[in-house]
Amino acid sequence: MDEIKTIVARNISELRQANHMTQLDLAEKLNYSDKTISKWERAESTPDIAVLIEIARLFGVTLDYLVQAEHDVQEMQKPSSEEPKYNRRAIAYISESVAWIVAIVAFIITTLIMGRVTFQFLYFVYALPAVLIVRLVFNSIWFNPRRNYYIISLLMWSLLAAVHLTFWHFEINIALIYLLGVAGQAVILLWSRISRPKRQKN
Repeated sequence: MDEIKTIVARNISELRQANHMTQLDLAEKLNYSDKTISKWERAESTPDIAVLIEIARLFGVTLDYLVQAEHDVQEMQKPSSEEPKYNRRAIAYISESVAWIVAIVAFIITTLIMGRVTFQFLYFVYALPAVLIVRLVFNSIWFNPRRNYYIISLLMWSLLAAVHLTFWHFEINIALIYLLGVAGQAVILLWSRISRPKRQKN
C-alpha cells in the first residue's frame, strides 16, 4: 500500500509540473485545498478513486497511468488537454495593454491638437478600470475565480477614484463618494464568505 501511495504521489507531482501548474492551481481545479495536494504529493495520503479519475481526466491520462511506476515514452509525452497556461496569460496581458495604448494615443493626439496638457491625465485614470475589467473577464474564464473578489475591489476603488479626480479637475470636491466604497467593500467581503469552502482530505 505504501508503494502505491509513493507511485501515485510521484505521478501526480510529475503531471502537475509537466502542465505548468502549482499545487494551488491543481487544488482550485479539484476543489481541494493546496495542503491536501501537498499531502498527496508527499505520499502522506492518497486521493480516493473518484478523485483519481478526475485527476486522470484533467491531465489527459488513464487511471492506470496514475498507479503505474513505469510509463511508455509516448504516453509520458502525451499533450495535455489544456493549452499551456503561459499562453493564456500572454493573451490576457496583451489584451490589458490595449487600454494603456489607447490612453497613450489619446493623450498624444489631444495634446498635439490643444498644445497644452489640461484634462488629458484622465485618460490614464480611466484606463485602469478598463484594464481591471479585462482582467476580471480573463480571470473568470481561464484562471482562479476566487481572485475575482480582489479584482472587483480594485475595480470599484479605481472607478470611485476616477470619478473623484474628474470632479476635482473641475474644482468640485466629492470626497464623500468614497463612503460608497466602504459600503461596497463590506458587500464584497460578505459575498466572498458565501463561496463553498475547500474540501479537506486527511
